[in-house]
Amino acid sequence: MKKNLMSLALLTTLSIASFAAFAGDDAYKGSWYALPGISYNWTDSDLKAKDDVGAFLRAGKEISQNWDIQFGGAYTSVDGNTNGKYKQTLLGVDALYMFSREKLRPFLLVGIGYAHNKLDYTVAGGTKDSLMANIGAGVQYLFTENIGLQADLRSVWSEADVGADSKTFANTVLNFGAIFRFDAPAPAPVILVEQVTQPVAVEPVVETPAPALVAEPVKPVCKPIIETITIQAETLFDFDKASINGKSNQALDEVAAKIIEHNDIEFILVTGHTDKVGPDAYNQKLSERRADAVKKYLASHGIKDVRIKTVGKGESEPVVDCAGVKGSKKLIECLAPNRRVVVDATHKQEDGCVAN
Repeated sequence: MKKNLMSLALLTTLSIASFAAFAGDDAYKGSWYALPGISYNWTDSDLKAKDDVGAFLRAGKEISQNWDIQFGGAYTSVDGNTNGKYKQTLLGVDALYMFSREKLRPFLLVGIGYAHNKLDYTVAGGTKDSLMANIGAGVQYLFTENIGLQADLRSVWSEADVGADSKTFANTVLNFGAIFRFDAPAPAPVILVEQVTQPVAVEPVVETPAPALVAEPVKPVCKPIIETITIQAETLFDFDKASINGKSNQALDEVAAKIIEHNDIEFILVTGHTDKVGPDAYNQKLSERRADAVKKYLASHGIKDVRIKTVGKGESEPVVDCAGVKGSKKLIECLAPNRRVVVDATHKQEDGCVAN
C-alpha cells in the first residue's frame, strides 16, 4: 500500500511540475526566496525510533500566479527506541499550488527526491538510498513584501533497511520556516542612441504668394461636466476587505439613482484608494478589487457595465499623511480619509464644440 502511495506521489509531482512549466505566465515576475527552518518528525513505527526535531533549508521561486517551486534538503537524527540512532537526509523538489497571492497564502504540495536512511542500531539496522516522495498542505504569511513565514504538514515516503528487510515507510513531518523574498529582476535599461544626420545642400526656392485665407468661425472648446462623488470605505467595506457589506448599501443606492436620473451621463470612472498600512502591492490589489466590487453593484442596479470603468490607485494618492501618529489603532483611525472610493460621472458633450 505504501509503495502504491509513493508511486502515485511521484507521478503526481512530475505531472504537476510539467503542467506548471507550461502554464507559467511569461509576463509574471515572481520572486526568488530562501526558506530555512526546523521540523518535528513523527517517525514510522516500523523504524522503532523516537519522535524528535530536525532542520531544513530550501530555495523557492514564484513561477506563476498559482505555482511555486521549492528545492533543497532536510536532515534529522533521532534516538532509537532501544539503542543507537536513526538518521535521515533528504534532497528534493516540491511543486506548490498557491490558492492566493495576498498576505495569507494557503497551498497544497507534492514532491520527489532522494532519501538516505541510516539505522545505526546495536541489534539491527543498515543504510539505504532510495527515491523519496511527499505530499501535504500548508500556508505562507507575509509580514512585508520581503519577510514571511511558512508552515506545512506532510507525509514523506522512502525506503530503509530494517533488520534483514527493506521496507517502504512514511514519516509525518511538521515544518516551520522563515521566508526571505528577493525582488523580481528589473527590466533591462533602454539605451538611447543619438542619431546623427549629415548636412544636405538646399537649393534656393522661389516663393510664390500664398492665397488669401478666409477665416472660419472659431468653435468653442468643449468643457466636459464631471460630477465627483467620494464614498468613505468604512461605509462600504469591512477593514482590509473587498466585499460590500449587506445586500443593499444606501450610499451606492443614492449614486445609482442619481446616475439613472441623468440620462446624459456617458462615462463613469470608479477609482479605489487605500491607506499606507501594509505592502504596496497588496494595497494596489485591494484598491482594484474594491473598485470592481462597486462596479458590479452599480451594474446590478440597472447601469450598463460597458459605461463603467475601474482603476485602483492603492496608497499612491493620500488625502492625509498622519506623520507622527503612534499606535496601530490610532494610525488606522487617522488614515480613514485615505480609504475611499471615488465615482466620477462624465456628462455628454454639448454640440458644436471641439475637444480640448
